[in-house]
Amino acid sequence: MPRPHLLHALPALACALALSVAAPAHAAPDRAGAVRVFETAGTLCERDGGALWGESLCGPVLLVDPADRAVIANQQDPGGVLVEQDGVFIGTLPPTAILANTRVQWSGTDWTQLLWPLPQEGSLLRVLLTHEMFHRIQPRLGLTRNEAGNRHLDTLEGRYLLQLEWRALARAVMAVDADVRRAHVVDALAFRSERRRLFADAAAEEAALEINEGIAEYTGVRLGLSRDEERRAFAVFDLARFLGSPSFVRSFAYASGPAYGLLLDDADPEWRGRLDADADLGALLARALRIEAAVPADPDTRHRRYDADGSLRTAEEARDRDRLDRVARWRDTLVEGPVLVLPLQNMNLQFNPQTLAALDDIGTVYPTLRLTDTWGELAVVEGGAALVHADYRSATVALPQDGDGTQGEGWTLTLTPGWTLVPGSRAGDMTLVRDGEAPASGP
Repeated sequence: MPRPHLLHALPALACALALSVAAPAHAAPDRAGAVRVFETAGTLCERDGGALWGESLCGPVLLVDPADRAVIANQQDPGGVLVEQDGVFIGTLPPTAILANTRVQWSGTDWTQLLWPLPQEGSLLRVLLTHEMFHRIQPRLGLTRNEAGNRHLDTLEGRYLLQLEWRALARAVMAVDADVRRAHVVDALAFRSERRRLFADAAAEEAALEINEGIAEYTGVRLGLSRDEERRAFAVFDLARFLGSPSFVRSFAYASGPAYGLLLDDADPEWRGRLDADADLGALLARALRIEAAVPADPDTRHRRYDADGSLRTAEEARDRDRLDRVARWRDTLVEGPVLVLPLQNMNLQFNPQTLAALDDIGTVYPTLRLTDTWGELAVVEGGAALVHADYRSATVALPQDGDGTQGEGWTLTLTPGWTLVPGSRAGDMTLVRDGEAPASGP
């Protein structure tokens, strides 16, 4: 792809990626398919040999069919739940287990859990496998952070400046000339700095997710692909992947992580040895290239460099008008109207990171969600919505005018024995308490 046209090609790349990652027709994992995945995972981690992070990515892998929770694993679980069959290990996950592509602790060990079906295209599969295998060892490397809302990335200015940063990063990744690459990095860091000047908590919140997910996706690209030109092309692919996402608040780091990681590989090959959970990838790159990432005196000039006809700005302004309408409706139903208040004590979440949306400073709206806690399970499907408050102490769903409080529009609540629905602190609200306890005050 000619580099001068890269900026304009990003939307087309996003469409191409959406087609290429579309899941094949559902089919339960069979032994042959599982063995191919296990062999690919083994080849990838053995080829690295622990060189990238000082620790091997090889380990337990669990393939899960979300339709019936059937699993095929590459090794026996310490708890003895799985049964050996023709060289693989089969069983069923319990209903309480969260289903997602992620690290999961189950039956006495840490697994790389992958939901079937997996991508069929080779590079997509290899990147996904390596990304998720890294998550399994990530806590031992000290590279996990408590994530925050990144709700500023659902605002007009936050989204616009993020996409300008992505466009500059894409040009930098594909640049052959070092001076040209550096100039685009300067622009990317300027957009990043401008965004963080406008939003007080942006630097810390963005850095946390870039460590948690951006480094994992960088690892997937770096180890899942063997040639530099493949890696650079996939990094641009990742920058294009999320352009059509309803929200960037939980998905942006998957896009930016590989770009910053590969640029750091060029600028400072030893950067990973200095990485810790408090690091900021942009700051590391600025230091490596001796760049002062200050906001320019005339930022509009830099903006026009990556949005010459203003079409991106126009599109984001239209989107923001729609967002404000949605926020008003969510405020009416999830804050001001009668709600079911769910206390959060030991929660696990299963959700689509591309759909999360900010509700001002109150919290984050999940259009679909599976939330488990000590009191049971909340399932939110298409057409529903749940609000997880910014302090992570409670979640709310809209209560219908009549009913028993265990279901509403797009959601269903399943209670663990010993928990009861009682009137909440506001008239019309309900909440959950252990049998015999009084409800806590507030949302």
